[in-house]
Amino acid sequence: MKFAAASLTLFASMASAFQPAKSPASTKMALEAASLNGWVPDAKKFAYGLPGSLDPVPDFDPLGFAADADLDKMKQYREAELQHGRVAMLAVIGFLITEEPIEFHPLFEAGNKDIGPAIRHLDEVRAVAPIFFEILAVVIGALELNRALVGWIKPTEVKKQVLNDNYFPGDVGFDPLGLRPSDTTEFLELHTKELQNGRLAMLGAAGIVAQELVNGKEIFVNLGLAEDRFDPSTLPIQF
Repeated sequence: MKFAAASLTLFASMASAFQPAKSPASTKMALEAASLNGWVPDAKKFAYGLPGSLDPVPDFDPLGFAADADLDKMKQYREAELQHGRVAMLAVIGFLITEEPIEFHPLFEAGNKDIGPAIRHLDEVRAVAPIFFEILAVVIGALELNRALVGWIKPTEVKKQVLNDNYFPGDVGFDPLGLRPSDTTEFLELHTKELQNGRLAMLGAAGIVAQELVNGKEIFVNLGLAEDRFDPSTLPIQF
């Protein structure tokens, strides 16, 4: 029953995946003259003035990705950073709530055993509900299709991947809780907070994965804050 409910939830999330695409602006001059959520591209500023630059290292770019990037490339970099940050934030939450001591697993019962670090949980999902991954692939595909329709110029119109001129990186219109500020200054501040949390989450998720690969222990168990009940012999797939 839990798997059925989770499946219905996933399918329901696809309902907003096929919205009409925003039409691209006619010229780059129109973009530079227009304000996208309060941001006006400025070639004289770091990263064309995109939000996300904070003291004490406001122009942090040690590998020089932004130095030689044109406006289209810079927007693509920011789009990629935002998407990776959002996934990482979800991943960190998933790590913390599915391991000891919380152990919240919507797809299967785990009260009778500890299924170990989160990096091994997909083994359990595949064994208990194998069709979940096919459903997940469809959901992810639908969400990515929606992002492509909203944010990207049609590949038949350009020879390379280019974001719509009137598309602000990451703004696909998804705001189910109505948190988006109407004031542009507040929006850019919130956008910067999302970026910073996403950047921290990417580092955090990488650290969690590395630690669990090294010693095979859950996060709170490793910190001495939870009991270690994990028995690797109970897993459906053995390494």
